Amino acid sequence: MKTHLRTLQIAFTYIGTIVGAGFATGQEILRFFTRYGHWALITILCSTILFIWLGTKMMVLARRIRANSYEDFNRHLFGEQTGSIISLFTMVILIGVNSIMLAGAGAIFQEHLGFHYQAGLILTILGSYLLLSRGISGILHMNSTVVPLMLALSLIIVINTMHQPNAEHFLFLQTDSSTFSAWLSPLLYTAFNLGMAQAVLVPLARETEDEKALLRGGILGGAGIGLLLLAAHFAMSSQMPGILQYEIPMGSIAFRLGAVVQTIYLLLIFLEIFSTFVADIYGVTAQLKQRLPLSQDLIIALLMLTCYLFSQFGFSSLLSVFYPIFGGLALVWGFKLIRTPISPPPEGPKPESGRDETSLAKLKPASRITRK
Repeated sequence: MKTHLRTLQIAFTYIGTIVGAGFATGQEILRFFTRYGHWALITILCSTILFIWLGTKMMVLARRIRANSYEDFNRHLFGEQTGSIISLFTMVILIGVNSIMLAGAGAIFQEHLGFHYQAGLILTILGSYLLLSRGISGILHMNSTVVPLMLALSLIIVINTMHQPNAEHFLFLQTDSSTFSAWLSPLLYTAFNLGMAQAVLVPLARETEDEKALLRGGILGGAGIGLLLLAAHFAMSSQMPGILQYEIPMGSIAFRLGAVVQTIYLLLIFLEIFSTFVADIYGVTAQLKQRLPLSQDLIIALLMLTCYLFSQFGFSSLLSVFYPIFGGLALVWGFKLIRTPISPPPEGPKPESGRDETSLAKLKPASRITRK
């Protein structure tokens, strides 16, 4: 029973880490899949297989090399110097994305709940800080609540779409996009999301003693992501091409289903922002703990302060430059993950401190330089 529970927690956390606010609004699915018409079904299947395969491989490999953070993992993939550079660049992207998400949370509080924008930011930060004090268990429990809610909403929308006159539209959609773009899209989408998710999945794997739970959780989580992609594509295809005009495509569908579904949907978007914000802060903290002689609480506070300050100005223009670069880098990262063999299982009991200097000696992690 304990193994099954852990498996579900890992699967839900995997899904919750990948399925962020961009996924919940429908923009990601529309941009990477639905707009490619009849190719979307095949490319969603391709992406699902990659999520199952590479997501599971990443977690198992991270556990076997006993990586404490995604920087340790990248050092294993690319070597000490290149791995450090990639990890620092990933950290910049994560902080930028979190700043924008925090601004989005403030906007939800202001526009839909009647709070002041700044009050929304501060409440989100305080809630995140309290949850992070519980460590990885807090993230597991949070996603165990958010993901079932997301699955339930997707089921409601699918059932409603089945009764629409254009329900079979997803089978016959035409596209003006090239075949090359259609096939590149799932590769880019999967690599980009896994490159971001490593900030959470690597520490999660390190804290999981049962490798079977990781394997089953990775497979179940990857399959769940594929089902959610398919459900959103099915719903939005029935509204093509008119749905392209909406900023929040899935919102235009949810809002037609009544006040209850609309409330659940707005809550879901906020919870997705909140859960991704918490998980990314946790992952970046794990990396910075290896580089800075500061307490975990202080690092979390400084990261949240940084995100709060940048959320006042917005990072959209900056990220419009960094995102394509990171997308290309993510493809290289994914290819490297495919080619890297899985290390043999570690011998001996798991260290109580969560650190194992001997097993990490070959990686030359940053933690050997400054921590304790």
